[in-house]
Amino acid sequence: MTRFVFAFRCFFAILFKRQLPEDVAREFGFTRAARPAPPALSASDGALQMLSILQRDARLVDFVMEDLAPYSDEQVGAAVRGVHDGCRETLSRYVRLSPVLDAVEGTYAKAEALSAEAVKWIGNVPAQPPPGGVLRHKGWRAETVDLPAMPPNRNARIIAPAELEVE
Repeated sequence: MTRFVFAFRCFFAILFKRQLPEDVAREFGFTRAARPAPPALSASDGALQMLSILQRDARLVDFVMEDLAPYSDEQVGAAVRGVHDGCRETLSRYVRLSPVLDAVEGTYAKAEALSAEAVKWIGNVPAQPPPGGVLRHKGWRAETVDLPAMPPNRNARIIAPAELEVE
């Protein structure tokens, strides 16, 4: 009779709670298997994921790792156009960028409201930086980053898998 009661309880526990009752599981020697913990994400995983996306969408790593010496400037220029378009499209899809200083390059710009890490002073800089200077580069700030979720058990260090063709 005890087995019948256990079976009845197990049926409804699994049906409604999706698990065996603890006392029944103990009675029959079952133990709960510990669920494997998801792999811990490291600080470099996001950077590697972005590099992987740039490789997938624009072949950036292939281009950078290629020895360009045997190619003419025209050939390199033609290749750069495709890589540039792919990288630009990918960045705009996953990262919203804005200039650190929204002013015209080559003109005087004030840096009073910016943090020390937002401005890199160049040239003949005094001990106490002035309130502004000639803007040589606007700089870039990431307003938002919206990378897709990393698939579980994906090795972030594989930027692009090797491709083998079977003939």
